[in-house]
Amino acid sequence: MNSGVDHIGVCVVFYCHDGKGNFILAKRSKKSRDEHGRWDPGGGGVEHGEQVLKALRREIKEEYGTNVLKAEFLGYRDVHRFDEKKQKTHWIALDYKVLIDPAKVKNRIPEKHEELDWFTLDTLPKPMHSQWPEFELLYKTKLEE
Repeated sequence: MNSGVDHIGVCVVFYCHDGKGNFILAKRSKKSRDEHGRWDPGGGGVEHGEQVLKALRREIKEEYGTNVLKAEFLGYRDVHRFDEKKQKTHWIALDYKVLIDPAKVKNRIPEKHEELDWFTLDTLPKPMHSQWPEFELLYKTKLEE
């Protein structure tokens, strides 16, 4: 059974920042599940039996090779969309703003992330992940803090 397709999937989405107004985005490769060539803040599924904050720490370590210094829960989104196979998907996304040490960041999954780079809200790359506009609309004031 596939999360998000055969049953509602639960995921953590993380907006990782350096505490100085910069945040990291990953450009998704053709080997990513979907949204190829788009920039995205990061995220991953919560495994059955796993605590949400442990999933958050695990996913950030897996993707960026660094530890969480501070995590702030922003809210959740009920995400309905279609995947690359045009299958309807349904996810509950638990959104976090996460402070990390930029000196320790590295691309731990180059097969899924073509590149990583730091941006500000005023210098967003294009194209962004399809879910970014809603994420930014919901949390922009918290992201700017």
